[in-house]
Amino acid sequence: MLTSRPLSADRYPWLLGPSAGDRAVGHGWVDQEAAAIGGRTRTGPDLGVLPDFTALASSTFNPALVHPLIVDFYEHTSRWQLDLWSEWCPFAWPFGWLLTAMWSHRLQQLSLPMRPLDVSWGMDSEVVHLHGPDDRVLGAAWLRTMRKTGLTTYSGLYGIAQLPNTGEPSVRVVFPLPRGCLSVFLRPSVDDKGALHLHSPIAQFGDDGAYLVLNRGQGKINARRIPIAEHFHLYADAEGHVRTDHFVRLWNIPTIRLHYRLRLIAS
Repeated sequence: MLTSRPLSADRYPWLLGPSAGDRAVGHGWVDQEAAAIGGRTRTGPDLGVLPDFTALASSTFNPALVHPLIVDFYEHTSRWQLDLWSEWCPFAWPFGWLLTAMWSHRLQQLSLPMRPLDVSWGMDSEVVHLHGPDDRVLGAAWLRTMRKTGLTTYSGLYGIAQLPNTGEPSVRVVFPLPRGCLSVFLRPSVDDKGALHLHSPIAQFGDDGAYLVLNRGQGKINARRIPIAEHFHLYADAEGHVRTDHFVRLWNIPTIRLHYRLRLIAS
């Protein structure tokens, strides 16, 4: 964090999020965060990471144009089962392996699959709503674990936020880390086929994108943008499934592509 900027936490609330103390992340941060704010957690078979998808409406994005299956996935994520395939760019594979072996496995966070067979058994997925002291839903924790390895693939808090430079709502995902977090802001758009696109670009501070945040205590943080760009393309296929292509770039260099098949669980 040598190139980060020191900031006052009360002036940058959009950067703040749960952290994992000094321990591995896993899924334990959810109950810790609820206890810290005097709130509670709630699970159930019908919860979603964005309970009200229409809250993303803006002058540039109309949620009503998004395919209903995609909206249902976000509003009722617990109804959907995830299958995942991954493909690393050859030159990026050694970097990904080193990062996963030395950091992700130890922290139990952001453990991207290195080989297609790592996810051959599928993924377990759980949504937990975080309620504040007034019982208002403050966010939705989406906890995903690879069945074959038991590793936490992603463990993040989802919600909607408005950034200073955009003035319009974005999807916000906070991945807790020891003594800090990785906050990612994704700009929504919809194409003429009803497909949803979420972009997290490399841009200026205060725009959509990825931010690494260190909690220094006493109302102070350090934050910096990191040169990771992401694009999610969600669309409905002919079988009634939702498909997602997830592209990750480091600077402007393709790094990994993930493909998700989201299947509605029969009631």
